[in-house]
Amino acid sequence: MHNELFIGPQPPSRADVVAVARGGSAVRLSELAEEGIAKTREHIDALAAEERPVYGVSTGFGALAVRHIPRDRRAALQQSFVRSHAAGAGDHVEPEVVRAQMLLRLHTIATGRTGVRPETAHALVGMLNAGIVPLVHEHGSLGCSGDLAPLATVALALTGEGEVLDAAGQRRPAVEALADAGVEPVVLAEKEGLALTNGTDGMLGMLVLALHDIHQLIDVADLTAAMSVEALLGTDRTFAADLQALRPHPGQAVSAARMASFLAGSPIVASHRGPDCPRVQDAYSLRCAPQVHGAARDTVGHAENVADRELAAAIDNPVVLPDGRIESNGNFHGAPLGYVLDFLAIALADMAGMCERRTDRMLDVARSHGLPAFLADDPGVDSGHMIAHYTQAGITAELKRLAVPASVDTIPTSAMQEDHVSMGWAAARKLRRAVDGLTTVLAVELLTAARALDLRAPLDPGPATGAARDLLRRHVPGPGPDRHVAPEIATAEHLIRTGEVLTAAETGRDR
Repeated sequence: MHNELFIGPQPPSRADVVAVARGGSAVRLSELAEEGIAKTREHIDALAAEERPVYGVSTGFGALAVRHIPRDRRAALQQSFVRSHAAGAGDHVEPEVVRAQMLLRLHTIATGRTGVRPETAHALVGMLNAGIVPLVHEHGSLGCSGDLAPLATVALALTGEGEVLDAAGQRRPAVEALADAGVEPVVLAEKEGLALTNGTDGMLGMLVLALHDIHQLIDVADLTAAMSVEALLGTDRTFAADLQALRPHPGQAVSAARMASFLAGSPIVASHRGPDCPRVQDAYSLRCAPQVHGAARDTVGHAENVADRELAAAIDNPVVLPDGRIESNGNFHGAPLGYVLDFLAIALADMAGMCERRTDRMLDVARSHGLPAFLADDPGVDSGHMIAHYTQAGITAELKRLAVPASVDTIPTSAMQEDHVSMGWAAARKLRRAVDGLTTVLAVELLTAARALDLRAPLDPGPATGAARDLLRRHVPGPGPDRHVAPEIATAEHLIRTGEVLTAAETGRDR
């Protein structure tokens, strides 16, 4: 079994979320969580015994909260709640997203602020550790009142209804998968249906996973931009620390330093550094790469602050306070997450746009400073990377569309009780597509810049960029007659996703 994480009132780290969602790490409730869950449930049981109606305990939900539900109908109320709210549609979301939201809902339960029973929390732990993944649909959350349909689908599986993927990835009825894993289906008690669904866990999980990926993509963008600067006979002088210090944005300084280090020791850069070089300055897509990549880095930093605050949150409605009071609140509104999810999509689209411009420059004989048209072996007979650039341009255009904010939209629901929503789940879904898109855009630049560096022979690239080029050459041949390009793009994507290309460049740089 993978490393085991203790889940308690203290917030999980972003790394913990990735470890459980992607790495399959097992979880266990801490002793403090066990005590807090049990103590809070005593308050709920006491409130359930009272005659006065309490929202979420002895009433209906949303616009139906005015109805008091008698005790003999409350189990049916909770089961009806999760059945009716598991109303998703569309494709199933990725298992890592479902595991992330399961973990984050478990953490909120572990804070002791929800009133969920210990046995229900243990069932959720058991489902996570058994690798059981409820089939959650893509549509069904408005990012307010929690990620309702996605979380309700998980809750429904806990009760033994609906469908799941088992640890082998096989689609099965939930009741069968639970039985095989030794997890007893839950019969929901007062408040539990609401407590299992009223969180921002889906959008937060997707934010945390995206942040993990975007960090690496920005690092790759620094590398591919440096390779393009080198291939286009650009200068590294603009990346000097004293110039960057004149505009003290931290992300800009990091990207400039990284690009300068990747270009250090480059014979190609040195070949045109003297006073005889007629070029005064490089195009913006080369010269301003640290400014754009750095702005993306700083955007990531802001989004990480928001994610860390949300990881420390206990989101439910109503919430059980330490003194036993149960209070309605609006903490389930996804605006803080929706805003940064949209902001990140804007940053990725802009990075892709700059990357596409560098790629186009290497293919155009009017601007490539001596490279053959489209880097083709026999231009006219061969098309080289012409259509790879088309693919890159098409994805870049899609990233611009994905950068249109979802969080400015709202549609009133629940008979106008829920009259403003965040659309944070939608912002998270499109950010995931943007992450995939930028990966492909960078892959095309990596392929193109590596080919251009080969065509600068007999001049050699620097140690770092040369190491990245050499890694690619172990999987993709160098310049020559046209061949099937799609598999080469897929290979470059793989080298980016696995981190291999970054490791190669950084190893080469540090030798």
